[in-house]
Amino acid sequence: MYIESVPNRNSPPAILLRESWRAGGKIRKRTLANLSKWPPHLIDGLRILLRGGTAVPRGETIREHDGFDITRSRPFGHVAAVLGALRGLGLERLIGARRSRLRDLVVAMIVARIVAPRSKLATARGLSEDTLGHGLGEALALGEVGEDELYEAMDWLLQRQPRIERGLAERHLEDGALVLYDVTSTWLEGRCCPLARHGYSRDGKRGKLQIVFGLLCNAQGCPVAVEVFEGNTADPATLGTQIDKLRRRFRLSRVVLVGDRGMLTEARIREEVKPAGLEWISALRAPAIRELASGGTLQLSLFDERALAEIHHPDFPGERLIACRNPLLAEERARKREALLQATESDLDAIRAATRRDKRRLAGKDKIGLRVGKVIGKHKVGKHFDLEIADDGFAWRRNAERIAEEAALDGLYVIRTSLSERELGAEDTVRAYKGLSRIERAFRSVKTVDLKVRPIHHYRPERVRAHVLLCMLAYHVEWHMRQRLAPILFDEDDPAGADAARASIVAPAKPSPSARRKAAAKRTPDGVPVHSFRTLLEDLATIARNRVQPKLPGAPPFDLVTKPTKLQRQALDLLGVSL
Repeated sequence: MYIESVPNRNSPPAILLRESWRAGGKIRKRTLANLSKWPPHLIDGLRILLRGGTAVPRGETIREHDGFDITRSRPFGHVAAVLGALRGLGLERLIGARRSRLRDLVVAMIVARIVAPRSKLATARGLSEDTLGHGLGEALALGEVGEDELYEAMDWLLQRQPRIERGLAERHLEDGALVLYDVTSTWLEGRCCPLARHGYSRDGKRGKLQIVFGLLCNAQGCPVAVEVFEGNTADPATLGTQIDKLRRRFRLSRVVLVGDRGMLTEARIREEVKPAGLEWISALRAPAIRELASGGTLQLSLFDERALAEIHHPDFPGERLIACRNPLLAEERARKREALLQATESDLDAIRAATRRDKRRLAGKDKIGLRVGKVIGKHKVGKHFDLEIADDGFAWRRNAERIAEEAALDGLYVIRTSLSERELGAEDTVRAYKGLSRIERAFRSVKTVDLKVRPIHHYRPERVRAHVLLCMLAYHVEWHMRQRLAPILFDEDDPAGADAARASIVAPAKPSPSARRKAAAKRTPDGVPVHSFRTLLEDLATIARNRVQPKLPGAPPFDLVTKPTKLQRQALDLLGVSL
């Protein structure tokens, strides 16, 4: 924002308050106010203010001679950053080809989900008050927003989900690409939604009704599509719709589907993946690994010199099996097993003490067995104990043989794939399977850290689906923002350096040297503080948009934006956003 004097032929020059910005490689500018009738001292004072100074006569306070009132200050920088990033991705055009109030409301809800995730009622009230709802330059200008309007916009968005996901797939997927797929669950409030069912809760919310939703991502973890299922849907049962989506809606003739061992089961591979002509990468379950070990195909001597080895077995024709052993994972599993065994023993000791006490002694085979069964099931290590239950007591001991059998396989896992060595090498296959951790990271962000998809209060299935879709689109924007802001975040900014820091692809991931330096110094090489994504947004929010009213009859109000700090300027430049 600046003051410009424009020649006006034989009349005095026009004094204009203007702002400029760059668009498409050209400098654009517009006039905010005509200051020609202002007294010269006010114009000079405003010019000083716009340059970052303070226009105050010597020896007098600001309030005595201040020619302006700041009538409203709204947090501005974080909204500008997120909205600018969203528009830079072309997501607006995917949501709706033409601008409309419904499209603007959807965009506002996506931005609000990243900036300040709240209920739809709170979001509606916020949009009526904050910077986003009152216009952002030539961006959104929503004015008053009602809760029902947001619900109408959600219904409108859900109708466009196939089109939006197809557009995202065209940008981020191609024939032969790796596609990551996994599911998670989250709980709902109330008991009226038809999608809500009792099922396996990944949130540990026993007794809560829940939904299940699956996320499709590219190999880098960028989300492309999401699907909501009833809360009692098993992981493998969600696979068919995703295969149909990849082949029919996205029109991909060849895809490599990456899923965990609970998703790509033997039955799903045989009945759905192979008939669809898809390639796949998954892993063997523990019983199958035990069979390979007991049959002599999988031996620890395979890992004397390497952390992975390819093996073959007639039970898996046309497949490659890549056996991996991680010593650190073996140590961790041994530690965890011992802790669970000791916890179970402690609980069993308490029950045995109850069978020997003088008063109200626990007796009876049925009652003792009931108590013991609860303890055995609690820590999931009951198979490692031999129990003898009688009417007047019980005894237990560890089964050393079973424990040794399980310990022998600690740190071992076997990747299975239909791809040939020529198509994807052993290390790249393991790397692709480990890429599923990127979906886990997305679930953490969507559910807890940033976007807070839960708890869900909607009752109508289409509203629940639209809510999850909004959160997926918000994470799509956040994912791209994180990629660009990585140099000033604690996030990894040198993936190649991180790969080089690993002893092997089987070893645990390690940060790159640059990421370690950032974490240790808490500052970037040029001296600005390193942030998490959330704290960086909070820092950007200190850039305020101030509504300034000159104390001059008839003078129009104008907006004045806080001057960004070095860090804020760097963040906006990385995002390609100008204020």
